[in-house]
Amino acid sequence: MPIRNSDGEIIGVAQAINKTPGGAPFSDDDEKVMQMYLPFCGIAISNAQLFAASRKEYDRSRALLEVVNDLFEEQTDLEKIVKKIMHRAQTLLKCERCSVLLLEDIESPVVKFTKSFELLSPKCSADTDNSFKDSMEKSSSYSDWLVNNSIAELVASTGLPVNISDAYQDPRFDADADQISGFHIRSVLCVPIWNSTHQIIGVAQVLNRLDGKSFDDADQRLFEAFVIFCGLGINNTIMYDQVKKSWAKQSVALDVLSYHATCSKAEVDKFKAANIPLVSELGIDDIHFDDFSLDVDAMITAALRMFMELGMVQKFKIDYETLCRWLLTVRKNYRMVLYHNWRHAFNVCQLMFAMLTTAGFQEILTEIEILALIVGCLCHDLDHRGTNNAFQAKSGSALAQLYGTSATLEHHHFNHAVMILQSEGHNIFANLSSKDYSDLMQLLKQSILATDLTLYFERRTEFFELVSKGGYDWNVKNHREVFRSMLMTACDLGAVTKPWEISRQATELVTSEFFEQGDRERSELKLTPSAIFDRNRKHELPRLQLEWIDSICMPLYECLVKLNVKLKPMLDSVAVNRGKWEELHQKRLPSQAASLSSFSSSFTMSLKDIN
Repeated sequence: MPIRNSDGEIIGVAQAINKTPGGAPFSDDDEKVMQMYLPFCGIAISNAQLFAASRKEYDRSRALLEVVNDLFEEQTDLEKIVKKIMHRAQTLLKCERCSVLLLEDIESPVVKFTKSFELLSPKCSADTDNSFKDSMEKSSSYSDWLVNNSIAELVASTGLPVNISDAYQDPRFDADADQISGFHIRSVLCVPIWNSTHQIIGVAQVLNRLDGKSFDDADQRLFEAFVIFCGLGINNTIMYDQVKKSWAKQSVALDVLSYHATCSKAEVDKFKAANIPLVSELGIDDIHFDDFSLDVDAMITAALRMFMELGMVQKFKIDYETLCRWLLTVRKNYRMVLYHNWRHAFNVCQLMFAMLTTAGFQEILTEIEILALIVGCLCHDLDHRGTNNAFQAKSGSALAQLYGTSATLEHHHFNHAVMILQSEGHNIFANLSSKDYSDLMQLLKQSILATDLTLYFERRTEFFELVSKGGYDWNVKNHREVFRSMLMTACDLGAVTKPWEISRQATELVTSEFFEQGDRERSELKLTPSAIFDRNRKHELPRLQLEWIDSICMPLYECLVKLNVKLKPMLDSVAVNRGKWEELHQKRLPSQAASLSSFSSSFTMSLKDIN
């Protein structure tokens, strides 16, 4: 007989077999009795089903509430929050494996995953798990196998969920990858992860229900709900990271403001009214200019003379009072460190001026390029702290958090230069057209970033080959950019091109600054500094300088001389200075068994830290 619910719908059947005793047939009375009891049976079954469904819904709702709680408890670690959500989803959906993959670039039309997170059910058999791990060691990574990229890419590109009940019967499924892994995938449920602006940022996937069934519509709805919270968790973590960067930026800005101040009106008035000596009186057109011959005020007047001599004040209609104020503020924004200070910035600019005027590069470079190079030289080490990029990374400084570990200081120097230019009364580019201003800022950034030695090593091979093969073409934009980068490096390292006493004095200053960093590495970071930063190894300076000249300096200046023979006095000085260091090295050699060649490997490691 049928069992009906309160709506009269058949929800089952009841059957009585073999009436006892005696095996007589069921009578009409028996049928009436059964009809009397079956409505109560229907009520009981409906109530039980309703309770089971309510209990299941309660469990699912509670799980979602626990996910919300997880979001509030953990907002700083992306992996932790994603794995918490995955664990709850895996437990509730009762599946063998769960994974989340995040897109590398949500704006890119090409689907490429950059981060993956996986969870394995403890109920997976040990044999299956071991065969899976063994196969992973021989083939691909967890994420390559687990997500089955063809499905994940389809979901990420279309934004539509995919629910496969029998994977091997679905053409979208990569059966070959499944067989290689050693883990048999039966069913797949893969859904997109959206951010707060309704952009797909990744996919989430569960595999193989533990009971052997396929994922049903209720599973999909639940999983999609979990994935909403997963997207929120990822978004919160990204926002937290942005807050950290904002804090780092504020910390750097406050640190700069607390240390520096803009120049006073009295200072501006003083230089505005001053008589500026001629180039010949200052000697700033000399390749072998004495880096220590001018005092701090004389360097300002010399910088003013360079701007005027190159015609930049007239060409770009630079307000003279603004130029004085800008130069004085730039000077103030250099810290009183031993080497990377205002004097070094001025000396780099002076050498650039001398190279431009002596070698005739004014005829090759545009006026915008020359302005960018001169300003770039003066600003290329703004707010230098006497420690290098490697130290920022090792110490986890605010600068490293703000700019990352690639060209950390150089990005800071450029941004600091922009900050000064944007300060009231400091914009020396105010009268440029919008196009010239845009071009100039791009050139200025390139010029300052070019002083990162890492970038120099990346680009110098191209420069050397172009010059060596006689293929340099000044009409090619990239050739001009590489040349400007090499000019910046040549001027930044220019102390090695000066007469011996000047060059040695500069070397002692930069070495002393390096030693101070090494002392901090030893005391603050509990690290053993590399040779060039270790004052306990200062006796090795001659060998260090020989390696420095041979590996970095000499090849650059030799190539520049090939390009323009008028720069040969610079190369001659480098050769003379190398000979002096060689003499000092030979004097120490008897008492030091190590040869230059045996020292080369340890110094090469130091080169990675110099910048």
